[in-house]
Amino acid sequence: MNSFPQLEEKINHVKSLDFGDIISASIDLFKHVWLKGFLAILFLMIGGFVIAFTFSLIGLAPENYLFENGFEMESFLTFYSANALYSVPQSILASTLTIAFLSAFYRICKNFVLGKDEGDDYFYFFKKEYFSKVFMLGLIYTGISTLAQLLFLIPYIYVLVPLSYFSIIFANNPNLTEGEIVKASFKLGNKKWLITFGAMFVTGILGMLGLLACGIGLFFTISIAYLPVFFIYKEVIGFEEIHEIDQIGMGDESNY
Repeated sequence: MNSFPQLEEKINHVKSLDFGDIISASIDLFKHVWLKGFLAILFLMIGGFVIAFTFSLIGLAPENYLFENGFEMESFLTFYSANALYSVPQSILASTLTIAFLSAFYRICKNFVLGKDEGDDYFYFFKKEYFSKVFMLGLIYTGISTLAQLLFLIPYIYVLVPLSYFSIIFANNPNLTEGEIVKASFKLGNKKWLITFGAMFVTGILGMLGLLACGIGLFFTISIAYLPVFFIYKEVIGFEEIHEIDQIGMGDESNY
């Protein structure tokens, strides 16, 4: 695994990336891991539903904004700010689940790319040696995103890119502290903000095509939107941090 100085060094000397190559690689990998992505999204949706249902039962679910008296900017802004704060407890749990399941999905994708047969463990990062760190990352994720929401649209769009690197950096470097993962995510996100946002936007549109299949197809296709981050990390940081003992008998790596 990489140490934080090693990550910084690689990010500081990052090479230019080709937008088309990232999109093409994401599509190619999706053809092989779409079912794995579907299962990750399914577990995430089930967890999200349980959280939302539980908070609704105890009366802590965020309220919906209704245009009963037409649209009023002042009322909307008041609702928007209050709801961003009111939904923090629920968001912390949802962010924790998201990071855990996406990290597992990225680990599964890496094993596929490297030709490693370790089984598809979607609950890998729920183990006790990882979960406290996952929860802290969920807490930090919620704090940053909530603050960005309170500052409204542009800051929120900006932080979405660095936040999207939390899972991939944690999945490949669980040895790092929470603070180091956050710093590395923002450092990489800032360096490759435009290509990350553009690739996520394009693959997000591709993923939304699942809506054409009566809506339910979205669960099968939306995981493609998470793959550009995987390949940008692979090109910038790489997977060579695997211990030598793990490489014994691994055979040739697949190229994507």
